Amino acid sequence: MDKWETDESYLTWCYNWLELCIKKLKRNGSFYVMTSTQFMPYFDIFLRSKLTILSHLVWYYDSSGVQAKKYYGSMYEPILFCAKDANNYIFNAQDILVTAKTGADRKLIDYRKNPPQAYNSEKVPGNVWEYPRVRYRMEEYENHPTQKPISLLERIIKASSLENAVVLDTFSGTFTTSFVAKSLNRNSIGIELQDEYVKIGLRRLGLATEFNGVNLEKPLKTYQTEKNESTNSFTLFESNGASVYE
Repeated sequence: MDKWETDESYLTWCYNWLELCIKKLKRNGSFYVMTSTQFMPYFDIFLRSKLTILSHLVWYYDSSGVQAKKYYGSMYEPILFCAKDANNYIFNAQDILVTAKTGADRKLIDYRKNPPQAYNSEKVPGNVWEYPRVRYRMEEYENHPTQKPISLLERIIKASSLENAVVLDTFSGTFTTSFVAKSLNRNSIGIELQDEYVKIGLRRLGLATEFNGVNLEKPLKTYQTEKNESTNSFTLFESNGASVYE
């Protein structure tokens, strides 16, 4: 927020890129939006007139990033799960099943059914997801203040896309979204402004051996990078030219 003079100017900018994302989203596409707890209500109101909000998700983690002493420290981040068409969107429930404590752990019997039978041992996750924050010395850690865990993106991408689909991340950071998409046989487009994070993304994806003279020490794969000089942003895309455009 240091570059924005007011909350209103920040929200105006956010509404602009949200509009662009909605415009480019395919008819059966899904849209996951993460932002800070204080701004999510504004995003929610803005998006509900343009998309169908299917779920309000909570990513819960085990400790607050700020050890608050005069207020309650935040231990979650909100996520909106939206669809462009409420009657036509992908949701691969079987790919994200989790253990159902009632059926698997407690082994309860549902006597309302005839004949009585055990509760299911697996279920679709609820809307509170517990994943630890990415911390220093964790294997997946990269030097980024808000890096998202691989497991979080795995659930999202598995649930809402098919193999060879295109996953877009407009604020890629260390390119965890693209990294997970690649591992799950999806194509991806990632956009990032800061060179330091682009280097991390190139290394994680195996897209180049060096960037701006910096040796990334990874073998070159059949991918390309393209720099947009007008915005100083970088788009990473697979060499098959997959696109999110209709």
